[in-house]
Amino acid sequence: MTGRTAAPTGVTWPLQSSLVLAALPSAPGCARLHARNVVCEWDLITLADNVELVVSELATNAVLASTCPDGRPRYEDGAGLPRVHLRLSSDRVRILIEVWDQNPRLPMPKTAGPDDESGRGLLIVQALAETWNWYRLHDAGGKVVWATIAMNAGQE
Repeated sequence: MTGRTAAPTGVTWPLQSSLVLAALPSAPGCARLHARNVVCEWDLITLADNVELVVSELATNAVLASTCPDGRPRYEDGAGLPRVHLRLSSDRVRILIEVWDQNPRLPMPKTAGPDDESGRGLLIVQALAETWNWYRLHDAGGKVVWATIAMNAGQE
């Protein structure tokens, strides 16, 4: 992880889009489609594949953080179904991806074995992102995991 805890500051993000989803198994797919469409609309198609993959990994982790071990949503008293928030921002050179969930537990990269079906998400994010990290939201609760994808980042 990088040493930064807050999303990049000092950058003007003239392009922004956000999406709020219920923390259900369908949320990562919806977030992926939204991200691809927005990036294409912003005429940043060269970043679309990497943005789509990073959004998918972060949204999947957010949904997992919002569900019980058996896959059922963690309902909060009076709050209903848990939510996942996706925000995309761009300065036309890079895209900032932010995914919020209500669980304050910090993201931790795992070491996945060759036959494991999960556990590589944050390693994929690290490989594709220019930089990434997380920060806690004390007022709203939970955390935001963020990544920036820049032109030529994660590409040889």
